[in-house]
Amino acid sequence: MTSAHATSLPDPDDGFAPDDELHIGPIETLPERNGAVEPADADGDQLERAERESLRRVGMSTQLADIGEVEYRDLQLERVVLVAVWTTGSHVDVDNSVAELQLLAETAGAQVLEGLVQRRQRVDPATFIGSGKVAELLDVVVATAADTVICDGELTPAQLRNLEDRLKVKVIDRTALILDIFAQHAKSVEGKAQVELAQLQYMKQRLRGWGGNLSRQAGGRVSAGAGIGGRGPGETKIETDRRRINQRISQLRAKLREMDGTRATKRAERLRNRVPSVAIVGYTNAGKSSLLNRLTGAGVLVEDALFATLDPTTRRSETPDGREFTLTDTVGFVRHLPHDLVEAFASTLEESAHADLLLHVVDASDPDPEGQIAAVREVLNDIDAGGIPEMLVFNKADLAEPAVLATLRSAYPDAVIVSARTGVGLDTLRTTLYDGLPHPAIEIRALVPYERGDLIDKIHRNGEFLTAEHRADGTYVVARVHPDLAGELAPFRTDAA
Repeated sequence: MTSAHATSLPDPDDGFAPDDELHIGPIETLPERNGAVEPADADGDQLERAERESLRRVGMSTQLADIGEVEYRDLQLERVVLVAVWTTGSHVDVDNSVAELQLLAETAGAQVLEGLVQRRQRVDPATFIGSGKVAELLDVVVATAADTVICDGELTPAQLRNLEDRLKVKVIDRTALILDIFAQHAKSVEGKAQVELAQLQYMKQRLRGWGGNLSRQAGGRVSAGAGIGGRGPGETKIETDRRRINQRISQLRAKLREMDGTRATKRAERLRNRVPSVAIVGYTNAGKSSLLNRLTGAGVLVEDALFATLDPTTRRSETPDGREFTLTDTVGFVRHLPHDLVEAFASTLEESAHADLLLHVVDASDPDPEGQIAAVREVLNDIDAGGIPEMLVFNKADLAEPAVLATLRSAYPDAVIVSARTGVGLDTLRTTLYDGLPHPAIEIRALVPYERGDLIDKIHRNGEFLTAEHRADGTYVVARVHPDLAGELAPFRTDAA
């Protein structure tokens, strides 16, 4: 990105001199990542990715689902201009934020033409960037023939309306952009319901119409309303539409509660069998699905795109000594994750909150890996998963600079550095992961008769063998087990070796 001083005068309430304003020029497409060739069978056949790419949208528009006769805004993410407000942090922070917004826009199918950054002490309550910058933004929109302006933040309904009235093009914010990506990538019934719920919660506060259509009230005299046949409950059209949306939200929440019951049943079964659970969490596009494929051969979708995975995938695996545990791939996080998404995906995110261990995957090649860590931990705290034991894994080591890897090793000495693409460090990761699993609490010595091979199998699956010796009248074991299994082994316990 190149920068130049803005030519327009700053707003009087900006609090900065003209030199404090930044104008970021045309945004260059990020370079292709080069690295070692991934083994052909590392991620399976990837049929879902082939299907997704065959339906990839190029220069098309996306329209959010409408309810009834509500007139919603079309998210025409075609030729776009990015706008950000720099209120805190360093120049590097704002560059990283705009670069991420560019990736989000390109993931949604847009062509990014240019970006503007306005430095201010606070966001303008009326137009987000201030009236002076709006005039400059209008010149950029006209010069580039842009279709849409995307703001790096969540806009209020008033800010959306004012910007659209001034710019005469569609204006959307970061939240609407992320919702659009989720709508494209949702595949399962639960995922689609969660996305629709988040969209409706977002749009409910932003209903608007043209020519006063949504503010006209039914009923009244002929001169004031529709006359005979037009008298009604006195609701405006916007009130009617909001009521319909609220009804649909209630239906979706009830539907998700039913699905959550199924998930809770499966989770209770794992808890009953004392199967440890590991949740793979991390920033979007950090390589979580690739790691799951490497560790379990799950064959889930892998794509170098933001929010490629929305539906959680759980696979069983086992340690070298036969202990079973589950690995769950979860939806990726992002800075300033919309609150509506966190609420809508609560049942999915609960997989992380109920895990015994969090495998926190970080993209070591990202310009700001520490910022990724902070963003993910913020979301984990929001879903009450901040106290769960965490194992930090820096992925994509084949793409990171050696100096960056050295800095990360120094700052996080307990972390594991791997490359899911090349397989480097995976053996260390497996060993560290097995050691991090919770261990059964009770140590027991028992002589198990040969006819009770089912108890030996339970120790294999849910306990931890210390020693095992075959004797004439049974198998003598020293093992660590959970209380319920210790109760089943009580008749065969012995203190003597």
